[in-house]
Amino acid sequence: MTFGKAWLAGILAAAGPVVLAGAAAAAPADNAPIKIGVIAEESAILGKSISDGAKLAVDDINAKGGVNGHKLELVIYDDHSSAADAVRAYQRAVQQDHVKAVVSTFISEVYLALEPWAARLHVPTITAAAASNLITKQVHDNYDRFKYVFEGWLPAPIIAQAVCDSSRDILVKMLHMKTAAIVSEDADWTTPLDQAQQECLPKAGIKVVDHVRFNPDTTDFTPIFNGIEAKHPDVMITGMAHVGVQPTVQWHDQHVPIPMAGNNAQATNPTFWKTTNGATDGVITQTGTVQGVALTPLTIPVTNEFVKATGKFPAFTGFTAYDDVRVIAGAMERAKSTDPDKVVAEMEKTNMTGTLGHYEFYGRSDTFTHAMRYGPNYVTGTFLQWQHGKQVCIWPRDKCPNKLEFSSFVKLPQQAAAN
Repeated sequence: MTFGKAWLAGILAAAGPVVLAGAAAAAPADNAPIKIGVIAEESAILGKSISDGAKLAVDDINAKGGVNGHKLELVIYDDHSSAADAVRAYQRAVQQDHVKAVVSTFISEVYLALEPWAARLHVPTITAAAASNLITKQVHDNYDRFKYVFEGWLPAPIIAQAVCDSSRDILVKMLHMKTAAIVSEDADWTTPLDQAQQECLPKAGIKVVDHVRFNPDTTDFTPIFNGIEAKHPDVMITGMAHVGVQPTVQWHDQHVPIPMAGNNAQATNPTFWKTTNGATDGVITQTGTVQGVALTPLTIPVTNEFVKATGKFPAFTGFTAYDDVRVIAGAMERAKSTDPDKVVAEMEKTNMTGTLGHYEFYGRSDTFTHAMRYGPNYVTGTFLQWQHGKQVCIWPRDKCPNKLEFSSFVKLPQQAAAN
């Protein structure tokens, strides 16, 4: 997606239907609600979790009195995973519905289309999961223009570092793996992801012997798997978000003997076992958290609220969106204002216990300006493995000391050596 196309899309007609949630009742002018927009794909589990998480945060904040005496009001827009629809929704949100901040999409290409509009309209905007490093690069390179843009999850190069850190602890130390094939969909976020993994995996003790990027429209992964098998890697390190079901099912049904780890965003969904008819058994992927794991004192109480409100454990974007709303509300509270420049200045000072770790943002002089800080004292994400229909947390090891299990067709290095 080029910025020229995004700007062209921006001059199209106003967005379609809007769903309202939260304190939508009319209020006197001096006690008017503060509107926060949510723009995501409502038909996608990752997208629906964003609006669910934002609504839960609004309800919790309003139950405690709101922000400086004002209730929060959520305005939800469905972008249908379309950059053009997202831009139209963003324009409507700001220019017609008068939102004071926006929590948005999990798709990098869509968020990159919104970024110039956040800059143009001066609206604090945060993504719940989009990971392209181009998002924060623009903030870093042109701060005065793009300072309104924040990243509420880890950028791709830092996700890569998390993969390498977990690989060192699990794949190398526990399973004695030495080689890997990087297998990623061709997307904005995987370009920096793959580059960073090629640099950090060898430092973790894993040599990269193959690197495959595939079209997200791929329907038959047989040639890809055959090519990878010919290189005999100990593990496949995946980078997938737009796809996930088809490669996972074919990996299982064709008994590809190489374990699958890394990032499979669709495998973070609790429904993925049912969607793949159990083919995901043994798959390892990064996520925000796993049910029952207390990353912070907030994790389990908020999880319980999600389950009570929606009847299910959310995708990780539910947790990030919940915390994103808290970041925005906290900044407005401290600023005693919804003035965008004052709110941005306070968002930059965020020092908050979130559901997934301790939240702070990288600063103006850092490479990943306005992205979440990564590390043991901040947010690292967790890695889960699907085992017998359940998501089992396996990293960080101090919080998730569970054993790893693999399907019988998967060959681990010790088994390969024995054969």
